[in-house]
Amino acid sequence: MRYIFTLSMLIFLLIVGCKKDTEIASNVIDEEIRDMDIISVDLSENIEVYNAKLVSDNIVLVIENGGKSAYLLNKEGFKLYTWDFELNLGNDLQLLPTGQILGIFKSEEPSFTFGGYGGVIQMINADSSIEWEFIYSSEDYIAHHDIEILPNGNILILAWERISMETAASFGVFVDHDLYTEKLIEVDYETKDIVWQWRAWDHMIQDVNTGFESFAAISEHPNKIDINYYDEPSGDIMHANAIEYDSSRDIIYLSVNYYNEVWVLDHSTTTLEASGALGGSYGLGGDLIYRFGNPEAYDNLNGNTILDRNHFPNIIDEGLPGEGNLMIYNNGRTSGQSTVYELEMPEVFNLQANTDNEPKIVWSFTDADLFSERISGAVRLLNGNTLICEGDYGLWEITVEGEIVWKYKEEGSFWRSYSFETNNPILPILGI
Repeated sequence: MRYIFTLSMLIFLLIVGCKKDTEIASNVIDEEIRDMDIISVDLSENIEVYNAKLVSDNIVLVIENGGKSAYLLNKEGFKLYTWDFELNLGNDLQLLPTGQILGIFKSEEPSFTFGGYGGVIQMINADSSIEWEFIYSSEDYIAHHDIEILPNGNILILAWERISMETAASFGVFVDHDLYTEKLIEVDYETKDIVWQWRAWDHMIQDVNTGFESFAAISEHPNKIDINYYDEPSGDIMHANAIEYDSSRDIIYLSVNYYNEVWVLDHSTTTLEASGALGGSYGLGGDLIYRFGNPEAYDNLNGNTILDRNHFPNIIDEGLPGEGNLMIYNNGRTSGQSTVYELEMPEVFNLQANTDNEPKIVWSFTDADLFSERISGAVRLLNGNTLICEGDYGLWEITVEGEIVWKYKEEGSFWRSYSFETNNPILPILGI
């Protein structure tokens, strides 16, 4: 009996001791929470909405628009890691699995400076040293807005190329200034050679001046580009602003702001095939294999126009809700209200004249307070929510039902935001 009593007392004392330890630990945690709350109060002007039950526990890479820094932000408003750069951003910036940064930066001596110009592509190590650099800037071309690292390690770069007034006139386009049309180049990472390119200029038609090889009925050639669709006195008549590579189809999505649409290009072509209308996996060479957002851009009276200035088409990653679909930020310049769309791309690209070629809208979100007529983007999160970067405001997170669960506002403007789960192996590399 004495043994049983002693054992009982021992268990009792252990329980009491554990309870006291738990209370002490709880008090310490409460104190830490109170300390964090004090810090949060200092930053409360940045957090406008925070729903702890529905907000995702992810970390956000925030990219300043044309600035010299980017940072990782948690949902409580703490900046966990900041990069400061010597050159101003020429917009896009990507955090690679190695912990390195791949970004496009502004040339210090550019020949032309439309919004989003760059010219310098750099891969930067965690210690700020430059691992790799490629300069694409001259009197006749300059890299701008966006870059993509391809599965083979090569770098895909968006660029403007100058088309002289004389060249334009020989094509049947008479203007009093040079034109600047879009071009894509693929650069071998090891040799820095350009191993593939696509030029919008090779796929233009016009229906204004007869007697030129370029003359054609716009509505009958949906795979071609109407060079006269948008008139811009500066010569920047397209102003593409984003590229997205789909490795499953070997295609490129090109967001073309002034045409209010996205062009789909066949990357499987050779450079020679990309300059013509034959060859490649889709048989159309460098002609558009698909386009969407604004059928009016090719005189198509069928299908609804859903895009009015647009940014950041991106494929929803495998394992995320809606995987394989494409998200895009519609700036909505005319209406003064932005919309985020999730679109289902057709299984077979079949771009036909006088036909409704538009993709299916799977999901969309808008709000009376959501509007940025430039930059911006949206990405899908692991829990099904969507992270929105409203360029001239800050960040939103919304549920699939459209409930706003997080809003973060900060002075300045923001190019894009990317999401990283808290268990992403990149974060320990950065000491997070």
